[in-house]
Amino acid sequence: MAEKVIMLGNEAIARGAYEAGVKVSSAYPGTPSTEISEYLVQYKEDVYEEWAPNEKVATEVAVGASLAGVRSMACMKHVGLNVAADPLYSVSYMGVNGGLVLVVADDPGLYSSQNEQDTRMVARAAQIPVIEPSDSAEAKDFFKTAFELSEQFDRPFIFRTTTRLAHSQGLVELCDRAQIDDKPYEKNIPKNVMMPGNAKLRHIEIEKRNIELAEAANTLPINKVEMNGTKIGVITSGIPYQYVKEALPEASVLKLGLVNPLPRKLIEEFASKVETLYIVEELDPVIEEQVRSWGIQAVGKEIFTVQGEYSANMLRKAILKENLNLKEPAKAPGRPPILCPGCPHRSVFHVLNKLKLHAAGDIGCYTLGAVAPLSVIDTTMCMGSSISTLHGMEKAKGKEYIKNWVAVIGDSTFLHTGVNSLMNMVYNHATGTVMILDNSTTGMTGHQDHAATGKTLQGDPTYAIDIPALCRAIGVKNVYEINAFDLPLLEKTIKEEVAKDEVSVIITKTPCVLLDKRKKPLYIAHSDKCKKCGMCMKPGCPAMTKNPDGTIHIDDTMCTGCGLCKDLCKFDAIELVKEGE
Repeated sequence: MAEKVIMLGNEAIARGAYEAGVKVSSAYPGTPSTEISEYLVQYKEDVYEEWAPNEKVATEVAVGASLAGVRSMACMKHVGLNVAADPLYSVSYMGVNGGLVLVVADDPGLYSSQNEQDTRMVARAAQIPVIEPSDSAEAKDFFKTAFELSEQFDRPFIFRTTTRLAHSQGLVELCDRAQIDDKPYEKNIPKNVMMPGNAKLRHIEIEKRNIELAEAANTLPINKVEMNGTKIGVITSGIPYQYVKEALPEASVLKLGLVNPLPRKLIEEFASKVETLYIVEELDPVIEEQVRSWGIQAVGKEIFTVQGEYSANMLRKAILKENLNLKEPAKAPGRPPILCPGCPHRSVFHVLNKLKLHAAGDIGCYTLGAVAPLSVIDTTMCMGSSISTLHGMEKAKGKEYIKNWVAVIGDSTFLHTGVNSLMNMVYNHATGTVMILDNSTTGMTGHQDHAATGKTLQGDPTYAIDIPALCRAIGVKNVYEINAFDLPLLEKTIKEEVAKDEVSVIITKTPCVLLDKRKKPLYIAHSDKCKKCGMCMKPGCPAMTKNPDGTIHIDDTMCTGCGLCKDLCKFDAIELVKEGE
């Protein structure tokens, strides 16, 4: 009997890649997709895995491996697909040699993202087929199906998952790894060189392939009809299928595994057998708009939201009109996101706040510098945008205006897309100060390595990009590397650099506090010496609270020993009582 184990959705996808015979995987970490690559490392004897600097590079690596004749994949979150869009649209025309699948994790509900974009919309525009599983078992099995269909129809595929699927568990049956022979590489300029004359002909070819795939979708096992009563019929896919089955056990369901292109004949036949047809899909009305365009009457977004996640109770209320008599949720105290105790970003933001400077922000832990009491970050848009935003402001308002601003960006994000923006500043005679908050990891997604940490995804030592040297090579004359907790030097350097009519880069090189597993120094506060000035509270460290009398208390279970509070206290009320190891 085959072994069955409980797996998270991301773990099941990694297992599916292994069983499918994947040989190359490239990714950039991004919640909720990150763990796929981390789980895939356990199969490194059979699969090559890597962290790429960004999603565009990861996709191009996967395309190269596919052209060479092996099954390959790239992983990213939904906003990462925007970065990968350039190769995505072109490889759609090219097709594949070895199977090619891009795993894209959407985030309905905005648990860790700056928007709720729907990958299915991007895929339709790029004419890329999309497969979507509804649980861990399907995540593994459908992943293998995606490679089979990719090679059968000469199409790259997107494998769409969501936060709920990625991080929920299910029972998965383990199978052996498929032994897939490498496909021979054949030079084919009309197919693989996307210059206009070739691309015109390839566009015609992929339209034919898409029609063939849409026809085949009518009989694909991953699209299935579950007939029950005829009063209510539901077309759905992915995680919403689970809500439909819970809320509407008597309804008939057309569950779609292939959500682009849609199986028109199967949908028409199903719709003809039910009195009222509902289309249940999170985020955009991708299925609904197509079904209605065929003249099929259906109920969709007029009773469902286009925002956030769905639930069984939401469907009971919207479709069955049930009065659920649900209790109001408990009003728990608000818990705004906050930087960890000892985070080196806190000291940087404290200094910027003290100097009353604005900061163009980026995507990472340091985005939390936007919230009180630090309240330094004014903008956050996308990876690498802080530097370009600062540059645009300077070109709009002039050199004097920008002396009240800095751009802040992390080390991983700088290598992702920030380096291009810095090149643009130098090339276009800009003025501005860029602060690279180098904490030696990709922090917000769970401490993954990157090109400047000296270690690969597989754990092997490698050359670590020298960020200060890289900045100088680009042409930045003013490059400084400072310990984030050296407050006097940090303040002095920031003051000097923002006053210059040149590009400056200040790198605060201080590792993330969570990387250091040694025992930390311990500080205590002496209430008899505390003057209640509140100076040590200004950075907002969660390890520090006020006693009823207004004096300061340091929680020794949370203190990481960074010493920032002691540096800010002018009355020696905070004392180091235990050295670190």
